Amino acid sequence: MARKRPEGAGKVKMDMTPMIDIVFQLITFFVFTLKVIEPEGDFNINMPAGGAGASTETVMPDIKVKLRANPDGTLGALFLGQRNLGNSDDSFKQLNIEILKLIGTPGNELAKDMQVEIDADYTLHFRYVISAVGACSGRLDKRSNKVVKYIEKIKFTPPKPPAAAS
Repeated sequence: MARKRPEGAGKVKMDMTPMIDIVFQLITFFVFTLKVIEPEGDFNINMPAGGAGASTETVMPDIKVKLRANPDGTLGALFLGQRNLGNSDDSFKQLNIEILKLIGTPGNELAKDMQVEIDADYTLHFRYVISAVGACSGRLDKRSNKVVKYIEKIKFTPPKPPAAAS
């Protein structure tokens, strides 16, 4: 005689409670081990306003940095105020040293009020502009492997396209 199987005998019921417990334990683990770090390359840069006539009052005069380009887009000259710092990669190291001389101690109240204005030629390669921003904003302390901030307020003059060749 053939036996009948009882209903539901072939199905396996899964208890979801242990799986939910494991998921919450994993979430808790990842939340507690998360390390929030400061974004790399976070510069406080003010781009020029779109409209003409926009002006802001500043307590301290801006530190003027000019980047002049050769016809091929390479750095022709780097100026801090009226002083020519040259056109090599060492010029940016010299700019960093001169900015430190101007602010005195990094992080002091005077440095917080200072602002750098970068005037770059329209045809200058972008890497020179970024090198100037880096030289003005601070340096990396090799002993502690931390960033020493000099000036956080950096702005740019509005770009002036080159005169059309006629």
